[in-house]
Amino acid sequence: MISELPLDQVRTLLAVVDEGTFDAAAAALHVTPSAVSQRVKALEQRTGRVLLVRTKPVRPTESGQVVVRYARQLARLERDAHAALGMGPDDGATRVTAAVNADSLATWFLDALARVPQRPPIAFELHREDETRTAELLREGLVMAAVTSSPEAVAGCSVRALGRMRYLAAAHPDFVREHLDGPLAQGLARAPVMTFDRSDALQDAFVRELGGAGAGGVRHAMPTSDGFAASVAAGLGWGLVPEAQAAPLLSAGRLVELAPQRPVDVPLYWQQWKLDSPALAAVTEAVTATAATALRR
Repeated sequence: MISELPLDQVRTLLAVVDEGTFDAAAAALHVTPSAVSQRVKALEQRTGRVLLVRTKPVRPTESGQVVVRYARQLARLERDAHAALGMGPDDGATRVTAAVNADSLATWFLDALARVPQRPPIAFELHREDETRTAELLREGLVMAAVTSSPEAVAGCSVRALGRMRYLAAAHPDFVREHLDGPLAQGLARAPVMTFDRSDALQDAFVRELGGAGAGGVRHAMPTSDGFAASVAAGLGWGLVPEAQAAPLLSAGRLVELAPQRPVDVPLYWQQWKLDSPALAAVTEAVTATAATALRR
């Protein structure tokens, strides 16, 4: 059982994963590389599973990810206990790590952080990642919580629905006159399009919903949420813009909505470690309360 895993072995495995090599972990732990290797082998024998892929840098196997996540949770509980006993760092802050998609960061998530009580103080460490990939950071134990599009809970985590982020297909009026004077699906398949990065498939999915083969033409990549909206408003291409960012641009006449009856709603969920952490609980309460008003139900 995982409660029977020796702490020195668990912490050693975490050090190897974080440092990337056995030698680097040995230096960080102030022990010999042989001791690191023996501890990892003993842990693998105890669990009956291979925990590391011996590459450079090393990678945890699926079973190894479970132990790494457990190690990080232990470290978090230890830091919380130190803080409660007045034995924490000089700033006295408890650190909460979370993975959040760029559009949430740009529209509503910072409002949630501003609602988190700061007595005792909480330090936030955010990782920006696409909502389809934030759960992977949670699975690897790199973050304690995540805004994700996946409703399936990562092992050892709880999940709750936050709401739906609405996106509106939009473009600058001059762009519409130049590129979209015929059937919309055909025009969007040829016209320049904005994407967040090469893995952004939202625009392609929208065109397929309209009956086309996907977005085509020139594909621009703009890896910031504010920059994406500004690029669409500048006429570089059409794109799906978060409703909160599109609304003022539509009112100002800088954007035209392309399909008013076809908004795109992306469901978002909050996944977090099943961990009795007051700091994590405070962040969760603020995130869910803010999402209740900022996102569509």
